[in-house]
Amino acid sequence: MDPLKHLEDLERRAELGGGADRLRRQHEAGKLTARERIDFLFDPGTFQEIDKLVTHRCRDFGMDDPDLLIPGDGVIAGQGRIEGRPVYAFAQDFSVFGGSLSETNAAKIVKIMDLAMKMGAPIVGLNDSGGARIQEGVLSLGGYADIFLRNTLASGVVPQISAIMGPCAGGAVYSPAITDFTVMVDGTSYMFVTGPDVIRTVTHEAVTKDELGGAMTHNATSGVAHFAVPDDRECLRLVRELLGYLPGNNIDDPPRRDTSDPIDREDDALDRLVPESPTQPYDMLDLVHAVADDGAFLEVHRHYAKNIIIGFARLGGRSAGVVANQPAHLAGTLDIDASVKAARFVRFCDAFNIPLVTFEDVPGFLPGTRQEYGGIIRHGAKLLFAFAEATVPKVTVITRKAYGGAYCVMSSKHIRTDVNFAWPTAEIAVMGPEGAVNILYKRELEKAADPQAVRAAKIAEFRDKFANPYVAAERGFIDEVIRPRQTRAKLIAALGALETKRDKNPPKKHGNIPL
Repeated sequence: MDPLKHLEDLERRAELGGGADRLRRQHEAGKLTARERIDFLFDPGTFQEIDKLVTHRCRDFGMDDPDLLIPGDGVIAGQGRIEGRPVYAFAQDFSVFGGSLSETNAAKIVKIMDLAMKMGAPIVGLNDSGGARIQEGVLSLGGYADIFLRNTLASGVVPQISAIMGPCAGGAVYSPAITDFTVMVDGTSYMFVTGPDVIRTVTHEAVTKDELGGAMTHNATSGVAHFAVPDDRECLRLVRELLGYLPGNNIDDPPRRDTSDPIDREDDALDRLVPESPTQPYDMLDLVHAVADDGAFLEVHRHYAKNIIIGFARLGGRSAGVVANQPAHLAGTLDIDASVKAARFVRFCDAFNIPLVTFEDVPGFLPGTRQEYGGIIRHGAKLLFAFAEATVPKVTVITRKAYGGAYCVMSSKHIRTDVNFAWPTAEIAVMGPEGAVNILYKRELEKAADPQAVRAAKIAEFRDKFANPYVAAERGFIDEVIRPRQTRAKLIAALGALETKRDKNPPKKHGNIPL
């Protein structure tokens, strides 16, 4: 046989995957094929595939049939460029043995991850797999463990993004769980450790795949996933957008973008953002969009723990990680889910040299037996630990309430935050005026002829003394009280001044975050 023709035949077989019928079924299920996903993800003509002709080594259970020795073995792996920057990726091909993981299939993924670590480039995994290849037994399980090890070693070295674009079950879910961000496609993807059939047998619960592990289940209820998108194309667009905020590795700085949005742009609507009533909610996203370049904000974990906001914005062309209390949900209190959500995001930003901007309006930690029994002390400490540990530039803006321990936790001056601003509407105190008066003047109120009048007078007195930013400013805990309309300009100036910041933690193997 002509050697060139033989090569062409092998490449054609690899590109056909499981065959035309199976590829058509992918489209009928509303999904792109693995190769279409790769083509959509990368800049045109930049993807370089490796191990295209690899085949499995299993010879049991009829797997030695030549027709089952499909070149590529169910995964496409290689490197290319996204917006001109190098990225490594693998895409599981559901048309080949249901995308199941084999020994050789795993070796391809491991090779790509090792290369990404050496080259200092992000790793993107496009997951669409039925799980471990049963015919290979422990070899496929060992392949998963090899991948998990690389995920762990790469953590904090290069960004890792998982796109769940089909089934992801059993041991397969632990690789995405270790990666930094997980995107799920609504209606066509799911993740779970044990499926509905096993659950029905063991616990007698009846649940569908989508209810158990669909995109919205993991975005809104479990918090396992960070983004939910309607289809494959939107998933891949989002991955490209997310990478645009991130450096290639933990040594590089985040990418800079030119912006026509004036650095000194003021927004007088911010002067009226905080309501006169201290109990009236407002939407903190209005502030985030108002200060960001061109109003653009990529919110992370939008459907989960809505009392805190996290995500990426650009300020004067620089990438920044935003953490903000959301007064429009649970009054912006910190609870278990919000603390864990924000803590992991803070640690990601710190690992990859992304400055942190915190917008604070927090009345405290959410009270109640459910929170205490669930370990709010331990989980709240995760956020405190993360902010205190972070050595990237940190800037905080207090818009209204900053009460009690939550004031300390939300990137206060006391835990090494570099620049702390406050609006004139800021209230920095151990607790709100009403609660403080109830404690401080309990006996006086009990004896008063008109306790309501006395209480109102004491509340007013307390509010005048403590429900403002000036006591903290006198102590140097607030660097500047600013006009709300100037927030964008102040943030950009602060981040510019902090660009050459150098800080470090005491020498150690690693800290022991309260997991």
